[in-house]
Order: sequence, then C-alpha cells, then structure tokens
Amino acid sequence: MTTFQAYRLYDEKNSIKDEMKTLSLKDLPSSDVLIKVKYSSLNYKDALATREDNPIIEKYPITPGIDLAGEVVKSRSPRFNEGDRVIATSYEIGVSHDGGFSEYASIPEEWIVPLPEGLTLKESMIYGTAGFTAALSIHRLEQAGLTPDQGPILVTGASGGVGSIAVAMLAKRGYAVKASTGNPEDNKEYLKKLGANEVLSRKDIYNGEIKPLARERFAGAVDPVGGEPSASILSQLQYEGSVALSGLTGGAKISTNVYPFILRGISLIGIDSVNCPMETRKRVWLRMANDLKIKECFDEIENLLSLDEVPERLQDLLNNQKRGRMVVKL
Repeated sequence: MTTFQAYRLYDEKNSIKDEMKTLSLKDLPSSDVLIKVKYSSLNYKDALATREDNPIIEKYPITPGIDLAGEVVKSRSPRFNEGDRVIATSYEIGVSHDGGFSEYASIPEEWIVPLPEGLTLKESMIYGTAGFTAALSIHRLEQAGLTPDQGPILVTGASGGVGSIAVAMLAKRGYAVKASTGNPEDNKEYLKKLGANEVLSRKDIYNGEIKPLARERFAGAVDPVGGEPSASILSQLQYEGSVALSGLTGGAKISTNVYPFILRGISLIGIDSVNCPMETRKRVWLRMANDLKIKECFDEIENLLSLDEVPERLQDLLNNQKRGRMVVKL
C-alpha cells in the first residue's frame, strides 16, 4: 500500500491543531485525477487557514495548500493521462478539498491546467496563485486598454508574492513601475532588481487622508492590498486609468466617492483567481510561459523549503515576515 506524508489541520474543541501525518491513497478524496505532487507553494490564504478564527476552511480534518504541481499517476479523465505534467490552483483546493501540502493529491479534472510548454513544474509554483493573480491583473488591465506609453503603473504590497511578480512582469512588458511597500529601505534593492523604476513608501500612497480627487500620478495599478489605501489610489489615477484589485490585507472596506469615476472615467477591475473560468485561466498561464515569463527573476523571488518547514513559514506569512515566494519541494 502506498503511504505518503501530508500536513494536516484538525479542529479540536474549537482549537486548530496541525500535524505531519502519514496517509494512504485511500485517505484522499475520490476525484478524477491522482497526482504525484512535486511542488507546492505558500500563500497568505494558506496561512489564514491555521488561525482559529479563519474564514477559509469549510471542514476538518483537511490538508491545506491551495497550489500544487506534479505528474499524473492515475486518471479517470479522458483529458489527462499517466505521466502528464499538470498544475492545480484555487477552486476548492486546500479549502474544502485536500490540497497541495501533501506528496499525493486527488483532484477533479475541471480544476486542472496542463503545464504549458516553456514552464517547469518548479517555475509554475514560483508563480502559484500569487503569480497567476499578478498575471491576471495585468491581463485584465491590458484588456481595458492599458499600454506602457500611458504612464507609470503602481504596484502595492510590492515585496509580497503578488506584488513581487507583478513588478517583474510589468517591467518585462516595458512599463515604468512604481513599487509601494511598507519597508522601502529594506526592500529597495530587491524591488529594483525586479525592475521597479521607483520604490515608494506605503505612506506615499495613503497617509490616512483620502481626497475626492488628488494629483494624477498613475496610469494604472495592480493592488493586492485593498482597504482604505485602494480608495486613495482611485483618486490618484490618470484620466481613464484602471486599478486591478485582488486582495484585502489592507481591509475589506473602501471609502470612496464618485468623482474619480465620473470626472476622470476611471475603472475599478475586480480580480478573482479562485473561480476564474478555465479558458481564461489557460490563456493567462500560457502568457506566464511566454510574454509574461520572468525567468531572469526567479532566483530572486524564490525561497525553497521542505514540507517539514511549512508550519513555521506559514506563521512567518501571518507575521508579514517574508519576501517573494515560498516554494515547497515534495
């Protein structure tokens, strides 16, 4: 009988406990495709899952990890065969369905993307959900008409997973990137290496005051932070500028007004990486292997760790003690 290691979460009297557990294949969900997981990655959503008051996990016990990449070892799907290299991110993975912090995963076929030519399994997890969110943000902004000649692009939370990759991707596309971070002195060299033209303090974007209309500073923005800072960004967009909003680490509420929308024609674009339609998902992953591929920055962004290191590093995420992307090798 095949046994393997998995990182598990349990609810014991309203207290979340974690454990490295030896499981067998029969412990996995009965899904279409059995995958030998080669790599996973850590996301803020995974870290939230370890908190007792988390809104993430729907049932226990569960193997968290919203990202995984590996090889098909068994399939009931006509779309996938043994030996196929695949990616699975988001949907219910690591939330109500056992996820990527495991040496094996059983995943429904409709949640799986074939690994695009031009990407390795490891590279796909340097991206993971964070990279996909960054790429989807840029994809949607460009669909809205954004081009490099329109002016600088702001990236908030620039030292984090989504932000780091967005900075590098935008720079590769020829955009002038202004990277905002809470620790500009510590992160300046890192962000410059990724391609940022200028590194700004978080307070340069939002100092606690939101004006109905502020000076036009940015042609667009990739914003994985959310909250009140997002309202401040809206007031600083150029005429017909757009912001792609994907996160809420800065809060869930935005206190804004109609002036930027009706006097400057700006757009607020919501980015959903969880239930993004599969055709769009495939198209964006293909771009991540081609015109958005940031191979020259992978070594700078990647932090490689083992499955045993996952619990400690998840706490680092909760404490905002990380930079770039944490990739798990299984």
